[in-house]
Amino acid sequence: MAQQQELTASESEVAQIVSGIAERSRGLIEDFLARQQLTNGDAQHADAVQLGQTFLELTRRLVANPLDLVQAQFDLWQNYVRLWQATTQRMLGQEAEPVIVPDRTDRRFKDAAWHENVLFDYIKQSYLLAARFLVERAQKAGDADLKQSQKIEFYTRQFVDALAPSNFVMTNPEVLRLTLETRGENLLRGLKNMLDDLDRGKGRLAIRMTDLDAFEVGRNIATSPGKVVYQNELMQLLQYAPRTEQVYKRPLMIIPPWINKFYILDLQPRNSFIRFAVEQGFTVFVLSWVNPDERLAHKSFEDYMLEGPLAALDAMREATGERDATVIGYCLGGTLLACTLAYMAAKRDTRIKAATFFTSLVDFRDPGELGVFIDEEQLACIETMMAKRGYLDGAEMATTFNMLRANDLIWSFVINNYLMGKDPFPFDLLYWNSDSTRMPAAMHGFYLRKFYHENKLVEPGGISLAGVPIDLRRIKLPTYFVSTREDHIAPWKSTYAATQLYQGKKRFVLAGSGHIAGIVNPPASGKYGYWTNDALPPDPDEWLAGAEQHDGSWWEDWARWNAAQSGPLVPAREPGGGGLPALEDAPGSYVRVRAF
Repeated sequence: MAQQQELTASESEVAQIVSGIAERSRGLIEDFLARQQLTNGDAQHADAVQLGQTFLELTRRLVANPLDLVQAQFDLWQNYVRLWQATTQRMLGQEAEPVIVPDRTDRRFKDAAWHENVLFDYIKQSYLLAARFLVERAQKAGDADLKQSQKIEFYTRQFVDALAPSNFVMTNPEVLRLTLETRGENLLRGLKNMLDDLDRGKGRLAIRMTDLDAFEVGRNIATSPGKVVYQNELMQLLQYAPRTEQVYKRPLMIIPPWINKFYILDLQPRNSFIRFAVEQGFTVFVLSWVNPDERLAHKSFEDYMLEGPLAALDAMREATGERDATVIGYCLGGTLLACTLAYMAAKRDTRIKAATFFTSLVDFRDPGELGVFIDEEQLACIETMMAKRGYLDGAEMATTFNMLRANDLIWSFVINNYLMGKDPFPFDLLYWNSDSTRMPAAMHGFYLRKFYHENKLVEPGGISLAGVPIDLRRIKLPTYFVSTREDHIAPWKSTYAATQLYQGKKRFVLAGSGHIAGIVNPPASGKYGYWTNDALPPDPDEWLAGAEQHDGSWWEDWARWNAAQSGPLVPAREPGGGGLPALEDAPGSYVRVRAF
């Protein structure tokens, strides 16, 4: 009772909360409507048409095979009859086996009431039966048009996820219980949270995934000591302080993706890959990409190559006196690294002696669910928006990635923040995920069209950079590939294709978990494991069938491999102590610029 009294506000407090929310919401709604009038109507209409056309196509495919549809509906009806019978048995106090159960990884139904309460158990199972029916219909409605089939299945899953009973007050037992206990104060707090998110997003719902005040770049994340030793319009080059008396002769360059910020590799000391690499005796340099605005709209993909890794190689030589280096490319940074290596091969430039690719695509024939967003109509829409602003807004890119894991990265926060009225938990990874970046119009348009849509990178001479035709088959140096088994951004079987393109000695490692967790997996965590196989057959399934599983992290396996490519040991180098003076402390100023 005492706890309930603490949770319940007085009438005057409730009145003040409601009054404040009403006052703020009026202004925010007026501002929101004004912004909508300024938004490009054609772009929004194009998105709506795409969604509508997708479901019209699903309907066309379903009615094309009426017997199959009728049989599926009959099976669904039988399952509902079984569910009604089981529910009736439970209401009479008898035991009954469930007709359908959630996947063990589905956290939406973890509250005990979803099983113990007969009504909520019925709601849960009824939803799961309907969801399974819709998703299976979408999966079986496919035909020769693979991209259209993927789009149908993706948007069906989005629709099904949005209508989950856990997303609504009256059909979520945990939310309903809290609403009764607090007399609705949780919903008032949730409304305030939603209005704050609308305010922060300037009319767009920018859902908070973590406590944004709990972290600060350079204070409690991205804290590995180092210096900025070089910068240009597109990047700052960070050199990290050594943690060993001797280091390997060849320095190590890390090329992160510019779709996100580099400090995913330097979140906290306990899970920092950068810190780990320094502790292994590597002189580590990292590119910290600029967060561009309209002034850099003209920057192209080849500019990112010329002013990114190629400029960094020149700067690293000045800083260390070493001409040669080993290089890591992560995700899009790995795609850029592959282009750079092919460019350098054509120029007979041999400064990079070994290359590592983290979850990197070069063959975009099957790019996974991201391919759903890439077709001629959607590209034209994106290009129109970028032409007006000079860039793709980071929030739009973040929303796209979040949709790939909607239950974890959208709906769970809707429930926590808006229905439960709670503040999100401080989490370094989700802070990084919310720290989005913009994409220059020229670069991003080229990347989406030539790589994702047309898959030209895999074709010899399919694209040219700085006047040089790019042919990935000319890459002839030791390469190490790390992909992740549950990757929804760069599917591992698609990344495996690079092993059939490059020449030289190759090692492919498959890590457990996904695009981020599988990479940011320090040895101390003891998680996930990884697979290796010295043979590299053309078929990735054949590779996996013959692979050996190992416990723990792949980091130490990579460290041994890269050490073998890095030359003898030499005295450690201090940032700013060579030919390039320190400009500022790591993590630098470019990484601190936020998109909103």
